[in-house]
Amino acid sequence: MKLHWSPRSPYVRKVMIAANEMGLADQLECVRTVVSPFKPAEELFADNPLNKLPTLVLDDGMVLFDSRVICEYLDTVHAGPKLFPSAGPERLVALRNHALGDGLLDVAMMRLIERNKPEARRTPEIIDSNERKTRATVDRLEADVALLTDRAYDIGHVAIGTALGYLDFRFGDDNWRDGHPRLADWHATFLARPAVLACPVHDDS
Repeated sequence: MKLHWSPRSPYVRKVMIAANEMGLADQLECVRTVVSPFKPAEELFADNPLNKLPTLVLDDGMVLFDSRVICEYLDTVHAGPKLFPSAGPERLVALRNHALGDGLLDVAMMRLIERNKPEARRTPEIIDSNERKTRATVDRLEADVALLTDRAYDIGHVAIGTALGYLDFRFGDDNWRDGHPRLADWHATFLARPAVLACPVHDDS
């Protein structure tokens, strides 16, 4: 399987952490693909008309995107513990947490795009709105931390842990751990997992 990949994409990192948890990482051929909201990667259009990462090309030629679809597919092709519960409240909570983690990443991406614009072209209302959404999400995660600490590890843990790690990477000045001690404690356990340690995030430009 070929994965269009970047070491600085949090959505790719989520897939790679999940693949390591599933024991599938060595089955992925990671192809470095440089994408930007300001300049598409021409070679990616053939596989993904949205020109976004991650994009997974299966051995039979079928192409999967986005990260949520890729993670759920990978969870069907291994024999170990599943990251996607099969049914009931456990599945709903896992999917909700997955959406919350991805949503926090989406907010962070909007913040990054604004930050990377020349100052005169930035929109203060967009910046303020997404900073507020970031704070509100971290506050909710602290309040609902039992949905992370008191349940079996699943795709929601992967998504939320990855998103918090991306805040560390791109928005360290947020100091999101301040005032969120229980969430910070949980995230420390996430960062110590072998699957997470195997997938460091860095900016290779």
